[in-house]
Amino acid sequence: MKILAIKMFENGFMTQQFAFGGEEGKDKFDEQIIYRSSLQNFLIDNGEEVILVDTGLDCGTPAPAKKLGMPMYMGDKVADYMDSFLQTGYKPEQVTKILITHKHPDHSGAIKYFPNAKIYISKEDAEAMKLEGDNVVIASYSDGAYHNFPKSQKVTNGIYFIEAKGHTLGNSIVIAEDGDKFYMFQGDVTYCDAALKADKLSIVFEDIKQARQTLNEVRQFVKENPTVYLSTHCPEGVENLEMQRIMKLN
Repeated sequence: MKILAIKMFENGFMTQQFAFGGEEGKDKFDEQIIYRSSLQNFLIDNGEEVILVDTGLDCGTPAPAKKLGMPMYMGDKVADYMDSFLQTGYKPEQVTKILITHKHPDHSGAIKYFPNAKIYISKEDAEAMKLEGDNVVIASYSDGAYHNFPKSQKVTNGIYFIEAKGHTLGNSIVIAEDGDKFYMFQGDVTYCDAALKADKLSIVFEDIKQARQTLNEVRQFVKENPTVYLSTHCPEGVENLEMQRIMKLN
């Protein structure tokens, strides 16, 4: 199995208040403690199919301006999603499936560029996006539990789409198995790896109770299984992949 990062932004930052303040409140954390930020999504080639996990911002979307006091800055633009995708050496028509962790445009903005892809997404987020058509596959999560996660759907051999509500009402994560490792594509369950280690929710969620349950389940899985944790919004997502680094939690 080959997994590649599709990089769009780098050299950004987020405050601890943004990354940690979802439950206790921003005032409990230090705005001067900064974590690195970036933006990347991922491609999986399992030898039979080319599968994308999320699809970045639509091409031509202006880079957000850097402003004093902002809680999160994605960073300097490296490339539009499609330019970065093409640098992997694959062609859009080779992509057979796109697994959308959630509806936000930095995860779903470029789906239109892949003519042969089936788009897997939760019912709630598909409805919020008004996404429909023969190529849209509404997640059924009908394959029962996956390890400690209660609801999952097998997408293909070794790749699972897992219900993980909270960040959005239809949030999902993706887990790919390869040998003795598990690769977790977690969307925005956490915005930085430090938040996973500290067991903190960000300030961005639609249902805080479900977001807490999801983070608990993610942490349990990572503790019990050798997991490469692939974040979207921090450079550790790329570094963990490149180093094949197993996440360790206390």
